Amino acid sequence: MKVSPELLKQLNEMLDAYTQDVKNSGLKPSTEKTYLLHANHFVRWCNGDFVPGARLKESGK
Repeated sequence: MKVSPELLKQLNEMLDAYTQDVKNSGLKPSTEKTYLLHANHFVRWCNGDFVPGARLKESGK
């Protein structure tokens, strides 16, 4: 983990709020997906669960 558990909790809460803002923004679905994917990757990177340029792990979705 690159950040403290407290900061990770805050980041996840902020990601949830960001997700709602993006979903309510009226963006095209493909643009919305890109915004959310990259924000999610950043939070995963902060958690030590993402390496830029590496193959993505299956998320079960």
